[in-house]
Amino acid sequence: MPQSFHPPQRMLLGPGPSDVSPRVLEAMARPTIGHLDPQFVAMMDELKSMLQYALRTKNALTLPVSAPGSAGMETAFVNLVEPGDTVIVCQNGVFGGRMKENVERCGATPVMVEDEWGQPVDPQKLEDALKAHPEARTVAFVQAETSTGAESDTRTLVEIAHRHDCLAIVDAVTALGGTPIETDAWGIDAIYSGSQKCLSCTPGLSPVSFSEAAIARIRARTHKVQSWFLDLNLVMGYWGQGAKRAYHHTAPINALYGLHESLVMLQEEGLENAWARHRRNHIALRDGLEAMGLSFIVATDYRLPQLNAVRVPAGVDEAAVRAALLTDYSIEIGAGLGPLAGQIWRIGLMGYASNPRNVYVLLGALESILAAQGYKLTRGDALAAAQAAHAAQTDAPKAAVND
Repeated sequence: MPQSFHPPQRMLLGPGPSDVSPRVLEAMARPTIGHLDPQFVAMMDELKSMLQYALRTKNALTLPVSAPGSAGMETAFVNLVEPGDTVIVCQNGVFGGRMKENVERCGATPVMVEDEWGQPVDPQKLEDALKAHPEARTVAFVQAETSTGAESDTRTLVEIAHRHDCLAIVDAVTALGGTPIETDAWGIDAIYSGSQKCLSCTPGLSPVSFSEAAIARIRARTHKVQSWFLDLNLVMGYWGQGAKRAYHHTAPINALYGLHESLVMLQEEGLENAWARHRRNHIALRDGLEAMGLSFIVATDYRLPQLNAVRVPAGVDEAAVRAALLTDYSIEIGAGLGPLAGQIWRIGLMGYASNPRNVYVLLGALESILAAQGYKLTRGDALAAAQAAHAAQTDAPKAAVND
């Protein structure tokens, strides 16, 4: 006879999902009401407003897609790309490749601008590609590449796209809540993210936002959007302002309670304080790892604070280290993908999981496991370095929660 599932308590320090705040879990356990109930509709309006705060935008078309971040990506492409279009796709990791797949499925032609994994997108390469393809209508790139921990210069890339009369689609799945995003100030036309990374909600929702220029293109389409569910011409009627809503689908009600609570927490902390907290804990982790002789694949200037790609030292069994962390310490970290498989660990310090305790526990566990594999290190150095890094940052803005 099947039994109720009771998951183990993990410390989620991989590329996502991240640890979910108890406040979010409690919110999701509240009574389910109808998706057109006036109280739920009022909550939807609050949620939209808080997403605008998190994304630094006044875009009216800002909402959570009722599906994971991958559906947010598809929402951007199926609405803005039509058959026969040319789209410049920048790839410096796994998720640029997924953008290419979306372009092709829309019946459009992708022109790839490729950079080495672990490097940011090269603005000059984008400029050259746009000069070579004046017919291009759209540029797409990943701000925070989850497969490598590299951050690209979103403001510059968007400026280049606009100079060539292109709209810019930005993947901010790992960025939102952990590193600065300025949707309006940078002129981003379409941006999408996920609920399960730095927002510390459960997976299954994808915040998106579209500029007025993007909305104009959607309304001027000559082909139907290939996805009925993700057609923003239809979804807009459900997520519009005010009490009158056109039924589109049954929203994931309790999941939206959770996202609402996570955004309440983000406002309580303050967006800039959240960015500073992620940076502060990253620096402590960095110093601790370097005290063990470990290094990063991404240069300091392009390194995400919330996703750390760490080289596996020679002679160390990377899979065995991850297995020992999970089995002996109930800590999850991520493996490398694509050409980086077997070469790196991906350590996430995202949202609720970005706190000093997690840094210290992980460093202590890594020291023990690596020492058992014969890796040479001095026990205790990593923890001392991380604690010193935190102490040295006493002048940084203080987080309101979870430190």
